[in-house]
Amino acid sequence: MTHDTVRVRFAPSPTGAIHVGGIRTALFNLLFARQRNGTFVLRIEDTDTERSKPESERQIFDGFHWLGLSWDEGPDIGGPCGPYRQSERTTFYTDALKKLLANGRAYPCYCTKEELEAERRAQEEHGQAPFYSGKCRNLTAEERSAHEKGGKVPIYRFASGAGTVIVEDMIRGKVEFLQEHLGDFSIARSMTEPLYNLAAVVDDAAMRITHVIRGEEHLSNTPRQMLLSHALGLTLPHFAH
Repeated sequence: MTHDTVRVRFAPSPTGAIHVGGIRTALFNLLFARQRNGTFVLRIEDTDTERSKPESERQIFDGFHWLGLSWDEGPDIGGPCGPYRQSERTTFYTDALKKLLANGRAYPCYCTKEELEAERRAQEEHGQAPFYSGKCRNLTAEERSAHEKGGKVPIYRFASGAGTVIVEDMIRGKVEFLQEHLGDFSIARSMTEPLYNLAAVVDDAAMRITHVIRGEEHLSNTPRQMLLSHALGLTLPHFAH
């Protein structure tokens, strides 16, 4: 993996006031970029339309400015890789989802919340970690059509495989995840509503992010994002948690 210029990002969701942990993560990214004469990008991840609010976005801007921190590209100042709000980047995600569906790495899932909850309870009763079994993966076109005629609206899932995903983390070293434990994870609520992992992968590639530096709580997202990147033919950034 080679990159010419360091590009990092801080990508908060405008669902409330920014907290000190977020500022800490942003500061790590900013210092890393400044040390290497790189670029610090601010991206607003506002795909959660019910919780995202303009006033929360303004609080993020104001909090950074109050601390004397600034970015090189972002929704308020623009840049070569915009737009920098995910709500304005829907076509990017739809195109990626279409590609995953076309190459067989994603599929529509028609399971109801009640069916998924029953599956989760059964797994827990047998001492298994909860994950989606993939029962909608091999539905025929006729079966999918029947579900939709019956009024079921699908979400979309990534078709995981077998084997180990190895994360080479700049801080933690080699971390291994079994794909079987990831299950067929959900990636979109609809063709125009991506979930976090799909949107982050698409945007990191489109914005040419070279290093993803974030809190340890995101480490479990990394194997999913790596699988999505490979399936879409995208270049992986370096990860540091």
